[in-house]
Amino acid sequence: MTTFDEREQAFEAMFVHDEEMRFKAEARRNKLLGLWAAGLLGKVGEAADAYAREVVLADVEEAGDDDVFRKVYADLEGKADGPTIRAKMIELMAEAKRQIASEA
Repeated sequence: MTTFDEREQAFEAMFVHDEEMRFKAEARRNKLLGLWAAGLLGKVGEAADAYAREVVLADVEEAGDDDVFRKVYADLEGKADGPTIRAKMIELMAEAKRQIASEA
């Protein structure tokens, strides 16, 4: 195997790893967002966990952040505005990355 082949394999492995970490971080962020939104909706315990799973599944059905935002925005009508939800998504993505990094 040539150095070029080894380098190509290393880049491919790094890409796979980065994509896996991104997927995990987004799923964790969505769960945290769901728990946050559940609190605003007055849900606790199993009801909060069930709602958080709904938010995670919203992202599985359609790739991207917009579907998660739309779900939470619609559910929180009158309790949180769009900019607040977007800011929370950014904040929780950073938290999700920290949590995943600490688990590694």
